Amino acid sequence: AGMRFFLQYAGCFFAFFSTGFLITSTWTDCWMVNADDSLEVSTKCRGLWWECVTNVFDGIQTCDEYDSIFAEHPVKLVLTRAMMITADILAGLGFFFLVLGLDCVKFLPDEPLIKLRICLVSGVTLLIAGLPGITGSVWYAVDVYVERSSLVFHNVFLGIQYKFGWSCWLGMAGSLGCFLSGALLTCCMYLFRETSSGRLHSTYSLRKGYSSAGTIVTNMHLPSSQTATAKMYAVDTRV
Repeated sequence: AGMRFFLQYAGCFFAFFSTGFLITSTWTDCWMVNADDSLEVSTKCRGLWWECVTNVFDGIQTCDEYDSIFAEHPVKLVLTRAMMITADILAGLGFFFLVLGLDCVKFLPDEPLIKLRICLVSGVTLLIAGLPGITGSVWYAVDVYVERSSLVFHNVFLGIQYKFGWSCWLGMAGSLGCFLSGALLTCCMYLFRETSSGRLHSTYSLRKGYSSAGTIVTNMHLPSSQTATAKMYAVDTRV
């Protein structure tokens, strides 16, 4: 039981921070940051929804939102948005199911097997959530790196060159955390499900055996005179 509690709480810990990392990375503005910090007087960051410029001297930040979501955007931006939003929703659902499945939460307290199944569903959901999250963040980072490398290879300098920023790293960390939490809740909790199922079956069998034994003992201790009297009473009632 102690090991099961530890796995539940460890999975909940990783699921909580992973969900927070994914949501934060999706809605922050530093997926791309200018690489030539020593030559610039401002820091330029690009996110999935807007671009911000921060003055390095006074710290004043100015942000410009992109056009409407229905406008034409690069494929990289559109697909990364879709995958990160999908990862956010799935990770949030996985964390919600996990909270319901915790033994310390008074939800279905008399149904331990159902709570274990809820934990398994949460683990599978978190594993699925990590897939679009890691795909979107790694693909975005690789695309930025390839674009920068191609410009350097062809000796093209456009004034501003970007590298992937902390929001992208946060998306990768959140996705890996979802994988880790999902692995704890599926692979490890499955073993405890088998153990708990066997224990419940044994308990039910013992209770059934005790009940049957009690009935037999009661009938054996019933006096024969009392049984005969009961039969005579039944005959008299019919007459």
